[in-house]
Amino acid sequence: MSSRPSFLLCTIGLVILAKAAWAQDALQGFSAPPRTAPIRAAPVPRAASCHNGASFDRFLADLKQQALAAGVSQRAIGEASPYLVYDQGIVNRDRGQRVFGQVFTEFSGRMAAPYRMQQGQAHIKTYAAAFARAEKEYGVPPAVIAAFWGLESDFGANMGNLPTLRSLVSLAYDCRRTERFAGETIAALKIVDRGDLSPGEMIGSWAGELGQTQFLPTHYFNYAVDYGGRRNLLSSPEDVIGSTANYIATGLKWRRGEPWLQEVRVTTSANFPWDQADLTIRLPRSKWAQLGVKYPDGRPLPDDDMPASLLLPMGRNGPAFLAYANFAAYTEWNNSLIYSTTAGYLATRIAGAPPMLRPSAPVAQLPVNELRELQQLLVRAGYDVGKIDGVMGQQSRSAVKAMQMKFGLPADSWPTAELLARMRGPRAQPATAASMPLPR
Repeated sequence: MSSRPSFLLCTIGLVILAKAAWAQDALQGFSAPPRTAPIRAAPVPRAASCHNGASFDRFLADLKQQALAAGVSQRAIGEASPYLVYDQGIVNRDRGQRVFGQVFTEFSGRMAAPYRMQQGQAHIKTYAAAFARAEKEYGVPPAVIAAFWGLESDFGANMGNLPTLRSLVSLAYDCRRTERFAGETIAALKIVDRGDLSPGEMIGSWAGELGQTQFLPTHYFNYAVDYGGRRNLLSSPEDVIGSTANYIATGLKWRRGEPWLQEVRVTTSANFPWDQADLTIRLPRSKWAQLGVKYPDGRPLPDDDMPASLLLPMGRNGPAFLAYANFAAYTEWNNSLIYSTTAGYLATRIAGAPPMLRPSAPVAQLPVNELRELQQLLVRAGYDVGKIDGVMGQQSRSAVKAMQMKFGLPADSWPTAELLARMRGPRAQPATAASMPLPR
């Protein structure tokens, strides 16, 4: 969840992480497979260097001992053993993740489309009792749960079709994220041991996520709740609703009764402080009102002290939102700004908000190769952008804003051709301590 894949998405400028495994699967249009799909023998992998040359069999034997030490029964390990086989294809998919290039309005236009809003509203009516119980127990509004449910699997229609244990143990043996996926494999064995699912029922995405809101096994084990029989997030909508609410409230620290995201309009002067539009900066709504921020229909913001950040997912020429404390739950669910903003926006639509305002003119998006070049130039100028991958994460956005301020450009954190051209030229100088963005 915290680097969450939603099964149907192709994110903008986002390297699809383990939590975003759905994208490649969704393009293939799966239907749900039988839960007892046979397990075929897999090719023996080359010994992974990070395991001191140990074979997969040796690695698996050690992993089973770790599971026993973590409290998993020998019975559960025995039941799961036929499914604990190596699949080089899973590792290849993990290493072959792609970068996609859509701007927020394109992505949200597809993923927060009217049909998904309508389906969310229909599911809230159909499962009204479960939604009411979840909101009473956890304080998470039905629209918030329904939006994640729709984005992650289209309400259970697309959960993946690969044996979960095979995916997890293959990624655990690979050297990229061994510790993480070894832990997820043990969590999956704990789910079997608890009686929630059998090994054969564990069918999901290639990155090992399970259920209609695509829980990693650790999240399944820790947050799944039983609203009627056993914890089953694959086929029980009631369990999906309650468990998703539990994860959002308990794991992601949702604040009961508070908003998460609201669209606004910035009626600006030439001196609008664009550098304040940053998720790391929170100002009272009364202050945003003074600066010229209004609701889309022109109504004034409340004159109160509720803190909010001004979120500009496409810079000053694109849509604008006030992001409240609860928006942090979205960025924890999936650290892609495009996904998290889309999920928050879809929830507002399901709750009754009108469609967002569209930019009056297209907002230019630099291609991935130029984004990488910009990141390289920012590093040369002394800024920390994190990984140079063409993905504008928070570190890259902060560096872009600092360099925009240095050049006297509107500091809205949106990478532009003008900024890139300036940085290619002779005026780009190494960052000084005064111009470096403060640590967050």
